[in-house]
Amino acid sequence: MNFDRRTLLKAGAAVSLAAGLPRFASASGFNPQPGAWRTFEIVTKLEIAKPEGKTQAWVPVPAVNEADWFKSLGSEWTTNGTASLKREAKYGAEFVHVEWKDGEASPVIQVVSRMSTRDRAADLTGSGNAPALSDAARKHYTEGTELIPTDGIVKQTAEKITAGAKTDLDKARAIYEWVVDNTFRDPKTRGCGIGDIASMLKTGNLSGKCADLNALYVGLARASGLPARDVYGIRVAPSKFGYKSLGAGSAVITKAQHCRAETFIAGIGWIASDPADVRKVVLEEPPGNLAIDNPKVVDARKALLGAWEGNWLAYNFAHDVALPGSSGPKLGFLMYPQAECGPNRLDCLDPDTFKYTITAKEVTAA
Repeated sequence: MNFDRRTLLKAGAAVSLAAGLPRFASASGFNPQPGAWRTFEIVTKLEIAKPEGKTQAWVPVPAVNEADWFKSLGSEWTTNGTASLKREAKYGAEFVHVEWKDGEASPVIQVVSRMSTRDRAADLTGSGNAPALSDAARKHYTEGTELIPTDGIVKQTAEKITAGAKTDLDKARAIYEWVVDNTFRDPKTRGCGIGDIASMLKTGNLSGKCADLNALYVGLARASGLPARDVYGIRVAPSKFGYKSLGAGSAVITKAQHCRAETFIAGIGWIASDPADVRKVVLEEPPGNLAIDNPKVVDARKALLGAWEGNWLAYNFAHDVALPGSSGPKLGFLMYPQAECGPNRLDCLDPDTFKYTITAKEVTAA
């Protein structure tokens, strides 16, 4: 396996390439900028087709509030079970937990959530005056998780990638460019992937989807001492920049889940970081399988460290989520509705059998 050699070669190239990148994409390309807020209503309807034993479900709802780009505006629900809003303690993820009485023939719940969002972009060309992270927050966002360790091969790889980087922003750019250059999006990956980054690095198979590729970015950043976090969510509207691959294709967004990432840079604050979407543009943007130097790829690549488009809902930042009342294992992340019938957890990546739909509509225009 030529992984170590490839790492060293491309790490050096990434640092030099990143240093020469202009901050924003061209005005005619992919160029998110802060502007008007847009408000969306998201409806998640879940039914249990074949209930048996103790039947219960957990429906994620938006719980992120960031003054510059996202506001969670609350959720309400109707059900023939007993439901309540729960909040996971460590990361603040929220979800509606519903339980049905034994013998309920047609368990159903509908959750309606509202949120406001807008494009974001950070100025990476100068120094800012953003408040520093607290020691507790820095520890929180640099520690490992079950699927995103920060030691071993992750630490070794991060050190190679960031060798020679002088600042935290240089480190973030080097890792971002390395992930773009060394990974690829695999259309055969179920859902958004698993995010087992140590296995990816050990095998040299750096493929997957957003929960794999952006988790790899987050893990490498944390292993380099950079506070970083995954943001789990779902696309809610088309891209206003005309990118078919970077938006929801219809009002039905049941399979439009997408996780992004953020990195904390001293003086600047939390910045957008989404190398996985660069690889999505390469694979999926019409006509498909674009070259890395295609103008659409170049524009997306320039923008997606520091900026992203606000056509997307952020649920939470959570890892290793224990569902209250569940007899099953922890979740690596919470981005899909979950349900159990007795001791059996249903397959959240099979919404037709599971029977859930998610729809989105804009309720106030930009």
